[in-house]
Amino acid sequence: MENFGIGSWLQRRRPKSGIKTAVIAGDRELSYVELADRSTRLANAFRDRGVAKGDRVAYLGDNDPSFLETLFAAGLAGAVFVPLNTRLAPPEIQFQLRDSGAVLLVHSAALAGLAEHGSAETAVGGLIVVDDPAERDGGTSDGGGTAGGTAVEAFEAVIASGAALPPDERVSLDDAAMILYTSGTTGNPKGALLTHGNITWNCVNVLVDFDFASTDVALMISPMFHVASLDMGVLPTLLKGGTVVLEAKFDPGRTLELIERHRATTISGVPTTYQMLCEHPDWDATDLSSLNKLTCGGSAVPMRVLEAYERRGLRFSNGYGMTETAPGATTLPAARSRDKAGSSGLPHFFTDVRVADPLDPAAGPAAPGTAGEIQIKGPNVIHRYWNRPEASADSYTADGWFKSGDMGYKDPDGFVFISDRLKDMIISGGENIYPAEVEQAIAELDAVGSVAVIGVPDEKWGEVPRAVVLLRDGARLTEEQLRSHLEGRLARYKIPKSVVFVAEMPRTASGKIRKADLRNLTSGHV
Repeated sequence: MENFGIGSWLQRRRPKSGIKTAVIAGDRELSYVELADRSTRLANAFRDRGVAKGDRVAYLGDNDPSFLETLFAAGLAGAVFVPLNTRLAPPEIQFQLRDSGAVLLVHSAALAGLAEHGSAETAVGGLIVVDDPAERDGGTSDGGGTAGGTAVEAFEAVIASGAALPPDERVSLDDAAMILYTSGTTGNPKGALLTHGNITWNCVNVLVDFDFASTDVALMISPMFHVASLDMGVLPTLLKGGTVVLEAKFDPGRTLELIERHRATTISGVPTTYQMLCEHPDWDATDLSSLNKLTCGGSAVPMRVLEAYERRGLRFSNGYGMTETAPGATTLPAARSRDKAGSSGLPHFFTDVRVADPLDPAAGPAAPGTAGEIQIKGPNVIHRYWNRPEASADSYTADGWFKSGDMGYKDPDGFVFISDRLKDMIISGGENIYPAEVEQAIAELDAVGSVAVIGVPDEKWGEVPRAVVLLRDGARLTEEQLRSHLEGRLARYKIPKSVVFVAEMPRTASGKIRKADLRNLTSGHV
């Protein structure tokens, strides 16, 4: 094959794994042969509809085989896959579609309204609907139609229209594979441009550091539009020839049931996910003996949760990374979860991590125990952002290290500890929230004189956003009015869970709001 990207994986895996089950979703199972065949036909159907190498194809939907079929089909056709967060509001979807220049959007029927509103006034020339009602009823409708002048087709009809012979598009590891949007610090998100090489090397890191096997059964309870779920769980499992079990929505009781039913070996999530599982009434009665890999990211696992799993003979592999590193940067071996508690671990096998000297970043790495900016280099690290030359230039050191914007240090053994976030990012239940984006939306209200959004501790989600607002003289605004203004503009997880109105904003001499002072000032509020 001339295709060395991820789109070729199913073609290469097909003769090796054959009729072995690749994907399970509810009562539906797809073998490697079936998944390869459907992705091949879809790739040819994309080409028949004018999709050329380098064009962007977007997907909007929950975990479903169609997500993977679209991903592999795009890669096989040489196109760039753009997964969209289902929790975003229409303006946010529209921005990402417009910014990426996506020419096709595949979406679930349940999100048709969001897809149609989000794709309006963008380059999207066609909508492909998964789970069309006519198909669910056994009909043979071709799904033809229009939505605001945009052609609409049914997913199954599109697949059926494609030729069975794989297109042999020339794709190298340096070619673009995905655009994944990460919330921006100045309002609009940035599209991290992951190459086929970035994703491949990340998967190699996972296979090396987590000992993935062809016998693994990975239960995916986190959405695949997040890079951690897709690149740390789904793709390494399929690359190795294992089985992926997809769940559209996370439910702790059902997750425990699926672990036992499918003899799952691997699950991944955030601390909140694991907390909800061990606090469920069925926890003690569920057979968890098949589990041997539990990976966690986003933040450290609370000790009480760690102990609940240890009582069941289970340990976590915690880790640190970001979209720009595809996403793995470090991982803490499960065997070190106790003696290195609080650490994000060691760099992945083919990835290097250094801590810059805070006094002279150009002088080289900081001494052990000295905090500085964490910087990353390796074949899994992106080279640029989509349509953001300035952000791309500002994100790397002169000698090619990616500047994470996070503060941390290494201990004498080389284990990385995260100590602070330069960019004030809030991590709530595994979702990244950048205050500037929320602040920009709140500032649209005439009553608002100034606003700052900070993260505050939350027992369930780790932390949640809080808005601190200074009103204009004589203006009135309630918490309910502020939240109502944000509904439909921002994803719900980004909307502040609390609002504190203040008489003045603490500022530096240069006029910047002192967020550290705000955290102390509002610490007594609920």
